[in-house]
This record gives sequence, C-alpha cells and structure tokens, in this order.
Amino acid sequence: MRLRVSPLIPAKFPVAQYPATRLFASMPPTLHPTDIQIIGSELAIKWSDDTEDFYPMERLRALSPSAENMGEQDLLGNTYGGDSRERFPGVRVTGWQQIGGYALLLSFSDGHKTGIYSYGYLKKISEG
Repeated sequence: MRLRVSPLIPAKFPVAQYPATRLFASMPPTLHPTDIQIIGSELAIKWSDDTEDFYPMERLRALSPSAENMGEQDLLGNTYGGDSRERFPGVRVTGWQQIGGYALLLSFSDGHKTGIYSYGYLKKISEG
C-alpha cells in the first residue's frame, strides 16, 4: 500500500506519521456543560471540569454575540446595525438549545434568539 500525502501538509510530514488516534488521544477533553439551570435571575452552568458559573440573565442578553445585537463589520472595520442598548432590564432566559458540541443558543423573553454563545465565550464572560 502506498502512502498518499495531503497537498496541505508538506511531504516531509507524511500523514501516516500522525494518525488521528495519536493526535487526539493526548488532547484534553472538550469543556462542555453537564447541567444548566435557571436559579432566580441567573443562568447557572456546571461544566465538565466541575466548575460552576452563574450568569445574570440581563447581562447575557446585553453580551449576546449575535449580529442583531453587536452589529456586523465590513472589511474596513465599519460596523452596521446592532443594538446600542447596554441594559435589558427584566429580560429573562426562556430556553436554550445545544449547538453541536461547542455552543448554546439562548432564547430571551424579549424575543431575541439569534445569539450563539460558544462555550469559550461563556467561560470568558464569566470572568469579568
């Protein structure tokens, strides 16, 4: 059997030297939620590393990463659209859906439901 080399990998690094089992066996498991609950005015997430984060719902709505909320940038850095409000008093999380193995889609009481919060983004905003 002849080895084929990917055109994206230089010939000095044959694909056969890096089988997927070796590449992924040493990688840490992906961080993901193991439990999600609404507690009062916060969304509580327990993570696979046994940490827990509590997110005020109004803050989650204000920090929605959607283009509807943040606007969209063109190649020159000009931002179009977006919601300039920084506060969303009384807004509550009404539901969530896991997106693949990397994010949550949150729905809010004001009808907003286009923000896809990656697990990395959720961990980042929990720190500040």
